[in-house]
Amino acid sequence: MIRILEEFGVRDKDFDALKTVGDHLAPDPTLPFRETNGARFCLDSDQGSISRLEFQPFVLSVKEDFVRHDSGKLRRFRGIGDNLQLNKAFHALLFFKYFIIRDVYVSPRPNLDMSSAKWVSTVFPTRTITTPDVLGEPALEGVHSDGVDHTMTSLLGSHNMTDDSAETFIHDMREDNAKRWNETNPAFLRGKFQHKKFLDTVLIVDHERKHSLSPVRAVDPRLRATRDVIIFFTRKPATKGHISYPYDSFNPHLEFPLNLNIPNPPTVAPTVALADTKKVAMADA
Repeated sequence: MIRILEEFGVRDKDFDALKTVGDHLAPDPTLPFRETNGARFCLDSDQGSISRLEFQPFVLSVKEDFVRHDSGKLRRFRGIGDNLQLNKAFHALLFFKYFIIRDVYVSPRPNLDMSSAKWVSTVFPTRTITTPDVLGEPALEGVHSDGVDHTMTSLLGSHNMTDDSAETFIHDMREDNAKRWNETNPAFLRGKFQHKKFLDTVLIVDHERKHSLSPVRAVDPRLRATRDVIIFFTRKPATKGHISYPYDSFNPHLEFPLNLNIPNPPTVAPTVALADTKKVAMADA
């Protein structure tokens, strides 16, 4: 991933700055063991651009295979700042995801405009925290989907975290929602992945696979353990009847505007990596 992002002009200083994003997050509105900021972006194939959209509340429902104490509740996250928005490595991650998903067919979710040339990409830099008193859960909801077309997560770093923490398990859609990662049916397990190194990334076809994660556990249980990731939720625009329809504005963000022209994909060695990754995504889809 680092090699691919370097082809978009990313340099060491950009990577170094990205690693510190988790130090500047706000308390999560509904989870006491998490710190999270958020932002909405439009990926527009017709315009060849990525732009930041105005603030809107975020909501996921049981209907979208998300079963948790805050399902259906409007959540309001503090917006990301310039430390992430202006980072070239972050821009390159948006470009990377766009190139991987743009021509891949996915099973359509109800009440999404699959004919649109636009995607809504909601981005959450997130720190999960385990303390002597609280166990940090990257997915407290257990087996779930994220109500989108594609979910991508990239690791920024971790501290005092055991090697067997935060494994991602991929499940068949027949698996029951809300089951904990260690209570699932082995017959429905389709794979597992663990973010270990900086920018280790997984991309899930969200309406065709569910997923769950194991907790963050501390090497030294007397000290705090942390795990920092950036989560990229990407879906087509909502239509009437979708829970997010009233909050799916495509107006630009006036206070923190951003408009990026999508570049051509890399044309040297990393193109092979992009092509191979796309084949995997298409095969899974």
